[in-house]
Amino acid sequence: MSKAMQGVVKNGECRRVHGPAILVRTLSQPTRRDKAGNAWQYHSRSDHHSKVACWGVIFDLLSAAPLLRRHVEAGVVSFGINHEMRDFVHDRKKNLDLVLCTPGGAVTGGNLSDLATDYEIVLTDEERVILDGLPPLVRTPVGAVVMALEAKACMTAHQRALPRLYDELNSSHLTVHGASEQAIAVGFTMINAAERYLSPDLNKKNRATDPDWSTHRQPRDAQLAIDKIRQLPRRAKVGDVGYDALSIVVIDMQNDGTPVALVEGPPARQPGDIYHYDTMIARLSGIYATRFKDLG
Repeated sequence: MSKAMQGVVKNGECRRVHGPAILVRTLSQPTRRDKAGNAWQYHSRSDHHSKVACWGVIFDLLSAAPLLRRHVEAGVVSFGINHEMRDFVHDRKKNLDLVLCTPGGAVTGGNLSDLATDYEIVLTDEERVILDGLPPLVRTPVGAVVMALEAKACMTAHQRALPRLYDELNSSHLTVHGASEQAIAVGFTMINAAERYLSPDLNKKNRATDPDWSTHRQPRDAQLAIDKIRQLPRRAKVGDVGYDALSIVVIDMQNDGTPVALVEGPPARQPGDIYHYDTMIARLSGIYATRFKDLG
């Protein structure tokens, strides 16, 4: 298992980010069950991995962005889950995993800490202390979207999955900015670099007695997915087309109950790379401080 923490440098101070470690720790637990009674760490029919990834991004961003913490504490920023955004220009719609927003009504129940319980997120004692020290980010009806997060995974059959992966990710930023140019569009991608993998679709009943393993040519297959994600458009300012921030996290998951590992060497993005998770959090903190300084 790789290091649990990474470092984000902000104003000369090294801030530790936790999202990728939280993700692999949580996905190491087989909590997704299929109709045959099998317990899986990852199931393509479940959005559990996406919700955990987005939770980790918000957790790290609250720690890294003083202005966001002040807005949350003042009650001018809340969150929504599976929020439908509609592109005003092309009248297309898409459900986003998690959005930060201005409140569109009274608190509907639940906060970031409650979500950790709902999503069965596994936190260390240190992370729990950090969470307890953050202002309570609460769930409300969505008013104006401030930030929209989309999380996608490529776990197996990498080459065949790439067109759909690209299309789903590309449609997200287009829909977000078609609805609101000011909103920050964030993409989180998780790529599996394991050499073999148990697919729930291929092992609905025979997992214990005669498992059907999918094999990958690594690191080639993971690199193919990374290269495809790097083709997604990115934007430097409001008015451009693309994601405001985009990260690529590489994991090693066999989906057989063994612990999931965070891959830090190649083909994973290295510190300083624009797709590195640390870079994404630092970039989001800076964009938020500039774009929403007059919010509330």
